[in-house]
Amino acid sequence: MQLPAPRGPLTERLFAELARPPHDLGPPPAGPGPYGDRHYDPCFGEEDAQLALFVCYELHYQGFDGVDDRWEWNPSLLALRERLETWFEGWLARRVPRPPAPPSRQVPRALAALVAADDGPSLSAYLRSRADTAQFREFVVHRSIYQLKEADPHTWGIPRLLGRPKAALVEIQSDEYGGGRPERMHAELFRATLRGLGLDDSYGAYLGLVPGVTLAISNVMSLFGLHRRRRGALLGHLAAFEMTSSLPNRRYSQGLRRLGGDAGARHYFDEHVQADAVHEQIAAHDMCGAFAAEHPGLTGDILYGAACALALDRLFAEHLLGRWREGRTSLWETDAEVTVR
Repeated sequence: MQLPAPRGPLTERLFAELARPPHDLGPPPAGPGPYGDRHYDPCFGEEDAQLALFVCYELHYQGFDGVDDRWEWNPSLLALRERLETWFEGWLARRVPRPPAPPSRQVPRALAALVAADDGPSLSAYLRSRADTAQFREFVVHRSIYQLKEADPHTWGIPRLLGRPKAALVEIQSDEYGGGRPERMHAELFRATLRGLGLDDSYGAYLGLVPGVTLAISNVMSLFGLHRRRRGALLGHLAAFEMTSSLPNRRYSQGLRRLGGDAGARHYFDEHVQADAVHEQIAAHDMCGAFAAEHPGLTGDILYGAACALALDRLFAEHLLGRWREGRTSLWETDAEVTVR
């Protein structure tokens, strides 16, 4: 994967530094922006900050061509990442009200109630019945940023758990990774969807074309996964992810069938209709319920992680549907519509 084009002063400087051998960036200066730039306004620099944070996190996954792997644990880069995470946590706090912390025994029921109360627009219904092929391809481009590393952020939680919650998470992740069969890994199934739609199936191919709201969906998983103190939120996020997956994936498959997609292109969505119907029960009860029983003080974190997953999905749906209603591309680059379509 190549570093994408910068989106502002933050990523312009960061990418220039990453192109060099690892070195000391120096302590982040005082000021409102991650580099201390007093003219850096997070409201106007949101795209810049989300992309910078995504790139910092990606060093813990597959990395970038031309970027030395030693940057991953460079102390000065980690200091910058910490500053970006502080900004992102504030960004989340302004958009995601923290649900009340339920008693530990009521966590599965509270998760179900949170999911049932979500009243965001239905992107899956639109894709099933109304989207044209170009819009469906755009949707798949957005999703490729996470789906081509599906399950990896949540896997950070495995060494941070014990007993029943750990076993439940491993059970879910084993299915995501194809039960030991590479061709059945969900990321590989999604690559077939990309190919079936005439899109590039290489890892991170469309990073430069997706907006900040798409990057935020991946960033929140990495934020929760890479910090042990956020392990409750990580589990709640995964539970909400699984509990809201089965019906939308059925609709995505139906929409792609309507547009002429063959069985190979639809296999990823069809697989999730069945798998996630099982996973949601494991995630809510065996994973989150058992974790809450062991850590009753973290029930609020579980619900907050779930709320973040739902809120970001809502923002994502609003972005795509809003742009499409205006007859515009939902992607980032001004020439993205031509590039993808």
